[in-house]
Amino acid sequence: MTDAQRPGAGAWVPDSDDVDALREAAHACRGCELWRDATQVVFGDGDQSARLMLVGEQPGDKEDLAGEPFVGPAGRILQDALAAAGIGSDRVYLTNAVKHFRFQQRGKRRIHEKPQVAHITACHPWLEAEIRSVQPAVIVCLGATAARAVLGRDVRIGQERGMRQESGGRAVVVTAHPSAIVRMRDHDERERALAALVDDLRLAATEA
Repeated sequence: MTDAQRPGAGAWVPDSDDVDALREAAHACRGCELWRDATQVVFGDGDQSARLMLVGEQPGDKEDLAGEPFVGPAGRILQDALAAAGIGSDRVYLTNAVKHFRFQQRGKRRIHEKPQVAHITACHPWLEAEIRSVQPAVIVCLGATAARAVLGRDVRIGQERGMRQESGGRAVVVTAHPSAIVRMRDHDERERALAALVDDLRLAATEA
């Protein structure tokens, strides 16, 4: 895949600070090849005046079908963690670094495939537009892909999670993606991981 075949989303991002206008325009985006196989674009969702913006990696299978972010198993864990942290849904804007589902087809199943750096780069104008429109006080990066998109560099979650950082004049908190908790089979491990996610969300809330 050449750079010419991944022109980036910039040409499709309207000159608007209205999230609804951005969401509508995103349906036409051809900034990379992921739109061809995905069911639909999955744009961010939430109150445009939200103080917290939570950025994930990309939509999963459930999100791709529904057209909404964080409606699958990882989304349910995230909602539980937000509730435990005392953060109401009206305070949060949810989005992803990459707006189309990247996957491998195995029979009838669609298996999640991590987006490449080229996909993160191609989709970044949408994330920039969302940040400009929402103007969150704090961005929470859920996982390494989101952290790379926001901070512009490689991030090791184990080394940087739960610390206040800064990007573009606003606070950034890096934490694990809730999908990592979904994959855990040991109950105690899951409970510890969920508690750590809640702690990171509480830190973000204090910065907001």
